[in-house]
Amino acid sequence: MLGKNILRKSVCSLTAIAVLCVYSSWAIALPNTLMGEITVSGQVTVNGQTAVSNSTVISGSTIVTGANSSAIVSLGKTGRVEILADSNLVLNFTEAGIVGILASGKARVANAAGVATTFTTKDATIIADASQANNFLVEVECSHTHVDATTGFVTMREGASDRQVAAGTSATAGNLAQTGCVPCLRPDSAPPVRFGVPWWLFLVAGGIIATSFLLKDEPDVCEGADCDTIVVSPTRGGGSTQGGQ
Repeated sequence: MLGKNILRKSVCSLTAIAVLCVYSSWAIALPNTLMGEITVSGQVTVNGQTAVSNSTVISGSTIVTGANSSAIVSLGKTGRVEILADSNLVLNFTEAGIVGILASGKARVANAAGVATTFTTKDATIIADASQANNFLVEVECSHTHVDATTGFVTMREGASDRQVAAGTSATAGNLAQTGCVPCLRPDSAPPVRFGVPWWLFLVAGGIIATSFLLKDEPDVCEGADCDTIVVSPTRGGGSTQGGQ
């Protein structure tokens, strides 16, 4: 009987130790879960629910801002993402990386050195230089995507083409001439506006003006008190009388 109790206790102890080891290994294998903190101004929703400042945001959340509204997601030492007005962003993040899918609007991104950061739009993918801290703005227009690098260095990838965007410079991807889009107000970002009036119409207008000057009657110039009016008689062809006689 005593032997059975010892055996039973031994088996239970070994089982507990095995479970503890498995749990510890599983916990170590899990990535560190990073939670973001959001600060909002105006109308902002997270996953369809109205967001309030100082609330928690998890990776994979969809953040939508209304007109004249904005949101800032702070990720501690990893970085931060500011979502500006009229924007729609799906934000994924870990301690080692930030990944965003910007469907519309603008997002300003700041990542720490060593944090891999990528933002994707309908036109291009913006990849930040992970070897240094970066600060850049991604803006999605109707016809194109615009990126401005404030500090650091990013790459704009459009299909198989890569463009390097250093601090203080910008790049554009997409079709600026796409129909149905309001022209972008950025300098040199919209196609030139063409005149809708045919060139020959200017020639016609010029001819009309010139003809009107040529046909215009010049007024009689009369100087002095002896100026007489010449009257043509309807009955005496070619005859004339001088006024006052």
